[in-house]
Amino acid sequence: MTDIEEIENRLVKFRDERNWKQFHNLKDLALAVSVEAAELSELFLWKKPDEAVRTRVSEELADIFAFAFLFAHEAKLDVKKIILEKVDSNEKKYPIAKAWNSARKYTEL
Repeated sequence: MTDIEEIENRLVKFRDERNWKQFHNLKDLALAVSVEAAELSELFLWKKPDEAVRTRVSEELADIFAFAFLFAHEAKLDVKKIILEKVDSNEKKYPIAKAWNSARKYTEL
């Protein structure tokens, strides 16, 4: 079993033991990712980046990952595959020679 499968299985087991699958449709899982991302952002609001409390950052990031993994599970998406495909795509959009040391979008390189 891969690390990704272990994480996904543990999350599904946790969810199913509480009969929460009924709440985990794709729409609500997508919204949950968004809400948790906002909570992560809030930890940095009006602060210097190093002022955010690391344990809280860790908790919110874990929530984002958890809901994202559950979303992938419900959508029958292979997390490793889709991430590696996205990196491949981004390598084409952002060639090193053009993207080096730049924060510009690929359409502006």
